[in-house]
Amino acid sequence: MSRRFAVRFLLLLLILTFGTVGFMLIEGGSFLDSLYMTVITITTVGYGEVVHLSAAGRVFNMFLIMIGVAFVLYMFSKITEDVVEGGLRATLGRMRMKKDVAKLRDHYIVCGFGRIGKVICKILEDNGRPFVVIEKSTHRIPVINEHGYYVLEGEAADDQILKDAGIMTARGLIAVVSSDADTVYITLSARGINPDLFIMARSSGEDGAETKLIRAGANKVLSPYYIGATRMAQQLVRPTVIDFIDLAVHGGELGLRLEEMVVSAHSQLAGSSLMESEIRKKYDLIVVAIKRQGGEMQFNPSPNTLLNVSDILVVLGNHKDIKGLESEL
Repeated sequence: MSRRFAVRFLLLLLILTFGTVGFMLIEGGSFLDSLYMTVITITTVGYGEVVHLSAAGRVFNMFLIMIGVAFVLYMFSKITEDVVEGGLRATLGRMRMKKDVAKLRDHYIVCGFGRIGKVICKILEDNGRPFVVIEKSTHRIPVINEHGYYVLEGEAADDQILKDAGIMTARGLIAVVSSDADTVYITLSARGINPDLFIMARSSGEDGAETKLIRAGANKVLSPYYIGATRMAQQLVRPTVIDFIDLAVHGGELGLRLEEMVVSAHSQLAGSSLMESEIRKKYDLIVVAIKRQGGEMQFNPSPNTLLNVSDILVVLGNHKDIKGLESEL
């Protein structure tokens, strides 16, 4: 768009220069009078001649009129085209976006596409988790579109925007806007619409912020500043432990990953013990923890621990072996 505008502006400048210089050379008019004559000629305003035109001047003026009128018509047509086509394209794009978002199920709603929101969206994308972004800053919308993410422009605390984002069928909502007050409003609105929704909220770390967000209905409240500070301090006092966690969570040269998976009702492992499941023997995976359906967490479970339906296993191993176990669960 900016390049097309620059080309049109340069073309206009060229015509103005051509007409002004022509009137100055042919009729000997001043710069201002010649520029005035050029402007009223190409715009067909016709206020009257300030420079007396000779026969040569009239011929030149007729030539300038044909060039100027053609240019003005071209400019108006292009401006109309940009406005109409651009507006129509944007409208159709928003309609198509809303239609696609309405089809989402078990997705996540990310409120805010700042520095933290970008990272969250990237991780969700890498793990194949569907999501839609709600962003109120107009200048960020094209950036989100470039990533190919679903996005709705507006206030995330607005009930209609949340409904358009599919809050009734969503798996969870992540509020990562910059203000604690905005986060509280978003949480209140989301909880009011869907009482069963999992809500994770970003906190600034200020005193009382976490308490207010929990009261508003957030299931989980995290402060990036506290997490970052803790992570840096732990790197100093327990560097080997932190390096192992980084290796397990983010992967590395060894290809190790910490992953969670659910024991389904049709799995043959349901009802068997860890020893009987032969997870370690068949897949070379370590079961680090088991989270029961009621929320109880068992760390380093014994070989005799039974695997129940809906148990969440936290396993450590390489990606290939994790995929193998996943198919059996």
